[in-house]
Amino acid sequence: MTMNTILQAILDFDEALLKKSVQEQLDAGTDINIILDKGLIQAMDVVGQKFTKGEIFVPEMMIAAETMQVGLELLKPLLVSDSNESKGTIVIGTVKGDLHDIGKNLVSLMLDGGGFDVIDLGVDIEPEKFIQAAEENKADIIGLSALLTTAMPIMEKTVNLIKKSNLPAKTFIGGAPVTLQFSEQIGADGYSENAPGAVAVARKLIANALPVN
Repeated sequence: MTMNTILQAILDFDEALLKKSVQEQLDAGTDINIILDKGLIQAMDVVGQKFTKGEIFVPEMMIAAETMQVGLELLKPLLVSDSNESKGTIVIGTVKGDLHDIGKNLVSLMLDGGGFDVIDLGVDIEPEKFIQAAEENKADIIGLSALLTTAMPIMEKTVNLIKKSNLPAKTFIGGAPVTLQFSEQIGADGYSENAPGAVAVARKLIANALPVN
């Protein structure tokens, strides 16, 4: 079976086929990172593109992400033994005043699948709690989500407080009402318009934070 089978299994929400396909790739000696990047993550990129085009909707994205997680569980024991496993630590949550979590949950799944250690704080999170969690977990990135336009001022306040705290963590925002323009306006370090794109943005933020040799 090829990587295309992994893609098709995720698009068909076929957990049994996905598990079989990933296991066959492992048995064949395929590099774990190739299975992750060219199989699971690439499949979710396709899912994200279909969502953007209106070919699928949020429920399908959630099911696809949950299907992908089945394949990821097979890789995790092997990834843990790999010193390069963790791409960084990300604290994520929906800001104070917003109880929506579907988008945040999708992003958490994608980041987890992308090799990041994800600390999901949940919803309705006070600015101070983001800062506290980032300090306790030595986070590289703090991810803020909002679905309500009324929560955007709180998102701005949270970004400002994080910057004033002098934490080394980068700020990364997203959500239905959030735009690149708003991200730049409030001084956030990163923005993604959808869940699959979050992995690429997070990797870029981590890479830019690394010391130049």
